Amino acid sequence: MKLLTCAILTGLAAGLLGALCGVGGGILMVPAFVGLLGLEHKQAVATSMAVIIITAIAATANNARTQGLVDWKIVATVGLASMVAAWFGSDLMRSLSNQTLTRIFGALLLVFGARMLWKG
Repeated sequence: MKLLTCAILTGLAAGLLGALCGVGGGILMVPAFVGLLGLEHKQAVATSMAVIIITAIAATANNARTQGLVDWKIVATVGLASMVAAWFGSDLMRSLSNQTLTRIFGALLLVFGARMLWKG
């Protein structure tokens, strides 16, 4: 029951943060899946990516209700490029160790977090 509660709370927080900040929720889900739910880093990343599909569909549907809020040309261009990169990135992710992935993830959070704090 504790795992279910942690999973629900993680989903609620990730959905809210994803919708507010456009981060897809993975910034919260991956650490929560590893730390609270006991998943290996690779499994946490793969599970997070699957959950993000659902989160993104819900937020996009709601945002698209406001005319002009979603730039569909950018969606198509970035989406296609991201899809190709994600395909190869998932192969790369599986080839790296869990420890290496955790370090890369932590470093990215620190770098981008610091940049956002200082550049505001």
